[in-house]
Amino acid sequence: MKTEKKTGLRVGMTVAGVILCAIAVGFFKCSLFGVDPFQCFAQGSWGKFMSGLSYGTYYLGLSIILLVIDLLLDRHYIGIATFINMFLTGYIVDFARNTIDGFLPDPTLAVRVVLLLIGVVVMCFASSLYMTSDLGVSVYDAIPIIISNKSGRQFRFCRIGCDLICVAVGFACGLMPGVGTLITAFFMGPLIEFFNHTFSEPLLHGKK
Repeated sequence: MKTEKKTGLRVGMTVAGVILCAIAVGFFKCSLFGVDPFQCFAQGSWGKFMSGLSYGTYYLGLSIILLVIDLLLDRHYIGIATFINMFLTGYIVDFARNTIDGFLPDPTLAVRVVLLLIGVVVMCFASSLYMTSDLGVSVYDAIPIIISNKSGRQFRFCRIGCDLICVAVGFACGLMPGVGTLITAFFMGPLIEFFNHTFSEPLLHGKK
């Protein structure tokens, strides 16, 4: 594949991944079963301290703080995807949740389960696109990677530690972690790997 075409495809995968991931968070929120660990932290702290702001604006501010930390520690993992994530995610989450609430203002338990499952699958598919494009990582995803590199500890343990801290802060701020938070922690890895092998990598590199 020509370099220009491949670069365009990587950018397209990045944008699509960020947008779909934010929409997935909207599904998570509407399911009322909990969200992923970082969103647990972000939404909990927003509700506790900054609920006067829109969630999108608060998320952007929080992302800028983490970006500064990333740049001070190791700027290698900051790329175009980082900034697309920062400036789009929070606002798309707001839009997605409001849209879904408009269609399903009082979802039954069965509908909530469906919303949760859609959120999990879409988030894993979106993460696969986002990661395979290799144009940087989100400001939160960079933190455990940097900790792992600097400490020499395995990434999975650093990620679990960061996720547990996020859940603990969200819980302390009054946001109860739900089954969606646990499902995300245990099933995102295998599902992302599945989408990597079956869709994202063949899309970017061609079928082998």
